Amino acid sequence: MARVKKGLNAHKRHKKVLKQAKGYYGTKSKVFRAANPAVMRGLASAYVGRKQKKRDYRSLWIARINAGARQNGISYSRLINGLNKSGIVINRKMLSEIAISDAAAFTQLCDTAKKAVAQ
Repeated sequence: MARVKKGLNAHKRHKKVLKQAKGYYGTKSKVFRAANPAVMRGLASAYVGRKQKKRDYRSLWIARINAGARQNGISYSRLINGLNKSGIVINRKMLSEIAISDAAAFTQLCDTAKKAVAQ
């Protein structure tokens, strides 16, 4: 049986990794042995970063809602509790946009939440 060499496949894989390593500093962008772990680490960090971005945005929305709620004399947790009790279903992203752009509507939501918490 003839010997099978993997030269073509290895070359393709090396080219793919080195293409992904473009822009890395020094040897990490030129040599496969240095580029491969750097690319793998970069891909892992990108995966983690996509999850982290969602957490960061949610905390930003909560901070904005809390600031708006405190201007209306209610805490964030009481606001969310009051909205849930009154049956108002609105996500934090939209609630933060309302707090920024439409203060009158946000004040109405805060008043509704206050009434629901007081009962």
